[in-house]
Amino acid sequence: MKKNKINFYPGWHPDRVLRSFSEGGENDQKDCLVVVGNVASSTNPEWLYVQKNNIEYKSYPEAIAKYFVKKNSIVCAGTYGKTSSATLLSYIFIQSGLDPSYMFGGLAQNKIDSAHIGESNWSILEGDEYKSSRWDNGAKFKHYSPTHLLLSAVKWDHADVYPTESSYFDAFAELVKSIPKDGLVVACADNKKVEEIVKLVNCKIVKYGNTNNADYIYSDVAQTKQGLSFDIKNGKNNYKIETDILGDYQAENITGCFAMARECGIEPEKIIESIKSFKGIKRRLEKRLASDITVFDDIAHSPAKAKSVLETLKSIYTGKIIAIFEPNTGNRKPASLPGYDNCFSSADTVIIPKLTKVKTDTNDTAKPIDGEKLTEVIAKTHPDVKYIDDDAELLKYIIDNKKKNDCIVFLGSHGFRNMIEQLVISLRQ
Repeated sequence: MKKNKINFYPGWHPDRVLRSFSEGGENDQKDCLVVVGNVASSTNPEWLYVQKNNIEYKSYPEAIAKYFVKKNSIVCAGTYGKTSSATLLSYIFIQSGLDPSYMFGGLAQNKIDSAHIGESNWSILEGDEYKSSRWDNGAKFKHYSPTHLLLSAVKWDHADVYPTESSYFDAFAELVKSIPKDGLVVACADNKKVEEIVKLVNCKIVKYGNTNNADYIYSDVAQTKQGLSFDIKNGKNNYKIETDILGDYQAENITGCFAMARECGIEPEKIIESIKSFKGIKRRLEKRLASDITVFDDIAHSPAKAKSVLETLKSIYTGKIIAIFEPNTGNRKPASLPGYDNCFSSADTVIIPKLTKVKTDTNDTAKPIDGEKLTEVIAKTHPDVKYIDDDAELLKYIIDNKKKNDCIVFLGSHGFRNMIEQLVISLRQ
C-alpha cells in the first residue's frame, strides 16, 4: 500500500469507512465497496457501521470473482499444493507473455505481486476450500467459475468448517461438477480421493503423477540442499526439470503446473525455463539460516503437511531435526486428532509452543484442544514431544541443545511471535 501511495489506518475506524479514499471529505456512499474478511466478527465496529448505513459490501471471494475472473478461468484447488501451484502457474503465464489476472495467498520470491489484474482473457486463482465469509460457509472457490481446474489433493482438513470427511469431500465434488463440458480438469492421479472425485467430471480430464496411468508422469526425483531435479514424460516426449525450490513433494506440484500450462498451449521450453528461474514462495520451506545449524520456516499447519516437510528434510540433512509445530484452528478440533498418528516420525524432537488464541463459536461443543492436550496426542506415536509455552524458555532449550548439522524447522500458519528472527540472531552470534 505504501508503494502505491494508498492511505491505511491500523485498527478499526468506522468514521473512516466513507473517508478512506479521499482526505478532502467523505466519498459518495454509492462509490464505496467494503470487502469483509473472515477476521471481522459480528461485533466488529466497521462491520456494524456498514450494516447500519446500508453500504455495499462483498466477501473476499466475491470481490475476487468480480474483478479477477476472466473468460478462461484457471482455479488451483486442493488440500495442499494450491498456493505453490497458483504461484508457479501465474509465473509461467507471466513469463510466457500472456498477462493473466491472478491471485495467490503467498509472497513470491521472484518479487511478482500476489495479485494482478491483466489485460488478457486468462485468470489464475488459488481456490481455497475454507468458508467464504462469516455469513457464507461455502468454499471460496465456488465463486470463481472455473473453466480449467488444477486439483492437487483432497484430504480431510478444516474440521472447524467441515465437521465430517464427507462434508469436506462434497465441497470438492461440487467444484468438479461445475466445470463446463468444454472445460478442462488436470488432476493428480496419485491421490485416491482425487481419483474418486474426478469420476464426476463431465469434461476433458488430464492426469499427472508418479503412476503409469497418468498423462504426465514424473520420475527420477533427486533432492539436494540446493534444489530439485526430475523428469516428466508425456507420451513420447521427455523433459528434464530443474528448480531451486526444496521439497520432493514439489515435483508433483510442478508436474501439475507443467501439465496445465502445456494443455493451455504454452511451449514446453518456455515452461521449463520458467520453472528453472522460479524461486518459490516465502514460508514454503523458506531457509532462514544456512550455517552449522539450518533454520527453516514453513506454513505447514496440518499433520499431513508437516509430515511431507519433515520427510523432505530427513532425506537431505544428516543431523537432528527439531520441529516446532502449531496447527491451525481446524487441526485443533477433537475430530482431527487421529490424523496426528505417526506424522512426526521424521523429526527427532517435536516442540509444541504456546498456541495462538482462537475465536470460538459459543454454540460449538467441539472446543479446540490446548497445547498440553496436543502434546499428549502426538506423544502417542512419538518418543520425544515437549510442550514449552514460554517463548524465551523454548528458544533457550533449542540453543542449549543444538549441535552441528542440526535442522530446526518452524511449522505453522501463525507467526511464532518473532521467535524465528530471535533464534536466527542468536545462532549468528
